[in-house]
Amino acid sequence: MTETPPGARDRMIAGAVRLLATRGLQATSFSEVIAATGAPRGSIYHHFPDGKDQLVASAVALAGQRALDALESVRGSSAVEVAELFLRLWRALVVGSEFTAGCSVLAVTVATDDAPLLEATAGVFRAWRGRLAELLEAGGVSPDDAPRLAALLVAGSEGAVVMARAEQDVAPFDLVADQLRDEVRRAAV
Repeated sequence: MTETPPGARDRMIAGAVRLLATRGLQATSFSEVIAATGAPRGSIYHHFPDGKDQLVASAVALAGQRALDALESVRGSSAVEVAELFLRLWRALVVGSEFTAGCSVLAVTVATDDAPLLEATAGVFRAWRGRLAELLEAGGVSPDDAPRLAALLVAGSEGAVVMARAEQDVAPFDLVADQLRDEVRRAAV
């Protein structure tokens, strides 16, 4: 068996995140991941012996953690700054990819009926909402409003990314983002 290069597993997971964001679940195959990452064919089966779902679950977890890590950078900031960072992340994804990428977690959610994968995506969305609610509350939003605004930020930004990608234009994203910022400003004390 060929020896797996250092970091190959991480490269494959990161490659799967990119492919899920740009091509969706059905087009993210082991072959595509190997082509995108240069990983040896044998290493993918070594690291993901339970198959594609294991790789996809790992990619969903990584995508989720990346957003959580980014949110940590605004811990202690105002609620508006928290919302602004979250929206900036999504805008950068869609614009930086020239409207070819969306959310890899959403891509899996809408394309699978596999219960463990759905639970993995649900866990990411719950974690994002929970962290956002925590940070929004710490940034001046009431404990009653923080969970509502967190859900609105996640749902609104996801929908705005989809619209911007479909229309190949950032204008729909910016319209939604402006409304989301206004909601957070009104709720912050």
